[in-house]
Amino acid sequence: MPELQLLRADHADAVLAFERENRDYFAASISDRGDEFFEKYAERHRARLAEQEAGEGAYYVLVDDDGAVLGRFNLILAGDGTADLGYRVAEKAVGQGVATAAVGELSQLAATRYAVRTIKAATSDANVASQRVLAKNGFVPVGPADPADIGGKQGRWFQLDLGVVGAEG
Repeated sequence: MPELQLLRADHADAVLAFERENRDYFAASISDRGDEFFEKYAERHRARLAEQEAGEGAYYVLVDDDGAVLGRFNLILAGDGTADLGYRVAEKAVGQGVATAAVGELSQLAATRYAVRTIKAATSDANVASQRVLAKNGFVPVGPADPADIGGKQGRWFQLDLGVVGAEG
């Protein structure tokens, strides 16, 4: 059973493998990360861990029983009770409900662990699967997204209001 895990240093190789294996699949619906992303991945991974340590983000990976990464789920924490959600799931895991379950779990963590009251997510109009995942988790469309927010594509913002929840001690 896949497990949502907070990003750690030892996830670097598995996350890089996930990104490489799914590069063409991701590029079909969101902008390609470019060669530099892959060439300098170790540096980027360390930067994400530093952001997480500083409370600027919460980065999670969905890990299969064999240690392979099936998805990445990120919260960019604004510090005002809001967070932006971003995620991507491996092509081999699509249609199995893993994205829906992980977004639901991360939404709960956002409220209880990070004191987030509102989560926003932008998706392209063409990414119907992502829109379904958001809708199943209670997100509602709240307006158009700037193409710069989603790799130059037309799309919209979705929002989930979690209410006022205190952070864990």
